[in-house]
Amino acid sequence: MQASPSYYAGIDAGSTYTKGALVDDRGRLVDTALDMTGINIVTATKKVYGLLLQKCGLRESDVGYVVGTGYGRYRITFGNSQVTEIGCHARGAHHLFPTTRTVLDMGGQDTKAIRINAHGEVVDFSMNDKCAAGTGRFIEGSARVLGLSLKDVGELSLNSNNPIKISSTCAVFAETETQEQLAWGNKLEDVLYGIHSSIATRAIGLLRRVGIEPEITFTGGVSQNPGMIRSLEEQLGHHLNHDSKTMFCGALGAALFAREKATNAPETEGRAA
Repeated sequence: MQASPSYYAGIDAGSTYTKGALVDDRGRLVDTALDMTGINIVTATKKVYGLLLQKCGLRESDVGYVVGTGYGRYRITFGNSQVTEIGCHARGAHHLFPTTRTVLDMGGQDTKAIRINAHGEVVDFSMNDKCAAGTGRFIEGSARVLGLSLKDVGELSLNSNNPIKISSTCAVFAETETQEQLAWGNKLEDVLYGIHSSIATRAIGLLRRVGIEPEITFTGGVSQNPGMIRSLEEQLGHHLNHDSKTMFCGALGAALFAREKATNAPETEGRAA
């Protein structure tokens, strides 16, 4: 007799990266997978799911349920259902850091501020999805015009002692302003930190709309950027929870929802292994 599936997957189809996460029957994070989304979301999601199964040595039949999230969640053809990224990031952040009460999710396309309760349920949220000025896209644009990688931008900004104020509220105009600031003789690291500070200011505005309640967990791809972490913590006056797994919070939350939908079982593990 074949054993029942005991793993559950979440796929987060983001604008820049597609992430995958797998949890076991106790709700523990087993592994994650990541790849660039590119122009074909369907292909990207299938590739990430395949990578996830390969890393874990599993077959599709070992997975009992798949939940899709992210802006491309309806293009995940192998998914059983979809959950909004707001709910998934809330659930994933709470799983990694159980005393989280405020979540800041910053990705390539939008930024979300989410307030949650002790159970990881969404109480309130606010988001910026109309303009790239407060998102990872703002950093990507500046990196592109400077010929730098995203990793370089974050790390170089940490060397700043005198950040330059970036006044443009439009990501396109900010790219021009970045070049102008350098032409005027300002140091690269000061211009870069000014870019991070500008994004942080906009993100904090979203957080204040929902109410900032510690602990605060920083999720999404930009949570791996040390310059953004430093700028946010300086302006907030609060420590931000973050680690190598926080960029996978959307996928992790989706996997936890998958387990819940398949088994009607509450989480038995808080912090992931």
